[in-house]
Amino acid sequence: MFEDLRPAPSHRRGDEGRRSWRGGKPSHPTGFLEKRVSKPGKIKVVGPVVELDGDEMTRIIWQFIKDQLILPYLDLDLKYFDLSIEHREATGDQVTIDAAHAILEHGVGVKCATITPDEARVKEFALSKMWKSPNGTIRNILGGVIFREPIIIGNIPRLVPGWTKPIVVGRHAFGDQYRATDVKIPGAGKLTLTFAPADGSKPMEMQVYEYPSAGVAMAMYNLDDSIRDFARASFRYGLARSFPVYLSTKNTILKAYDGRFKDIFQEVFDAEFKADFIAQGLTYEHRLIDDMVASALKWEGGYVWACKNYDGDVQSDIVAQGFGSLGLMTSVLMTPDGKTVEAEAAHGTVTRHYRHHQQGKPTSTNPIASIFAWTRGLAHRGKLDGTPAVTHFADTLERVCVETVESGKMTKDLAILVGPGQPHLDTQAFLAAIDTNLRAAVVAGRA
Repeated sequence: MFEDLRPAPSHRRGDEGRRSWRGGKPSHPTGFLEKRVSKPGKIKVVGPVVELDGDEMTRIIWQFIKDQLILPYLDLDLKYFDLSIEHREATGDQVTIDAAHAILEHGVGVKCATITPDEARVKEFALSKMWKSPNGTIRNILGGVIFREPIIIGNIPRLVPGWTKPIVVGRHAFGDQYRATDVKIPGAGKLTLTFAPADGSKPMEMQVYEYPSAGVAMAMYNLDDSIRDFARASFRYGLARSFPVYLSTKNTILKAYDGRFKDIFQEVFDAEFKADFIAQGLTYEHRLIDDMVASALKWEGGYVWACKNYDGDVQSDIVAQGFGSLGLMTSVLMTPDGKTVEAEAAHGTVTRHYRHHQQGKPTSTNPIASIFAWTRGLAHRGKLDGTPAVTHFADTLERVCVETVESGKMTKDLAILVGPGQPHLDTQAFLAAIDTNLRAAVVAGRA
């Protein structure tokens, strides 16, 4: 189906993109660069892809992936933004805002892992302030829901052996405990909750509790519009992955609060998605959170689990650990209309390996989740543009990654999971193995 698309070594792109920004003097004030790589015979990607570069070891690996597995095969228009901590500092974090708006404009973003600074990082990089999480900034601008999905590889053991298909956790990252007001109550007294309507009508006042002694209190909230967007994104992701969708709440206890989630999800499903779900042979169901947790342990996977904010925070980590490794976990942010996607690995910047790299030592760092950030973004680009060859290439690269590990070639973190005596490759040798297998798949027409 495809000819050998690999260019000769002299045509390989080096790491000029990385060098362009490390000096702190980008040609554009916020670190944007348009990279156009065109070669006859490559697969044409019609629309642009917004590339968000990152930090430390993942930045190094990101460049390897791009040079070895992406650019040699695709005629690709990259809108590049440098989100390294140094460049965020140099631009007052404007580069993150600009990158998010570029993703909104073009519909697809692929992101390398980035540092979210704490006090130690502020000191390490001599930062002027403790900059906010780039992921949080991007999510606030794009809206939408983050879906975390494990990458299933047959020979990698799982703590929950019965999980043979992905469990996709969609977390409603708005409101609830994470934007709550919580206070210490100093002593005996009455706690009331008051809502004052904006139209000046009579306030609603409710007695919450009469304290006999000191204690604590919390008030939290959510919005119908946000819940509705959460429902739409969850159903669209289920359709995109051909998975059924489950919403979990505790509506038997929180009859008004969690009941609102249940009611809105059902309304949105019935009005907007039921026909499409039936056409694909998919289902939607609401379940109590305790029942859902128990069922998840018994089921094989293969579904989207829509979780409220706190539940999603907890369950996404449980699911990641149950499948074996954060190095095999993708993260996709999808907007409610399904038109905009930002994909990244679910892990951090792998600082410990970066320290070894700085000392000139080889590392065995798992690049698979970062590769899948590229493939999930490219697959969405192909869907938006109506270019099945692009989506097919993304699917092929994902399959090749899995097959390479299943053939016994893997990085150290996965070898440890397999058990004593399992050999491992360093980062570049593992990427070279994937590269060899990808070439074979493309040349053989399996793509």
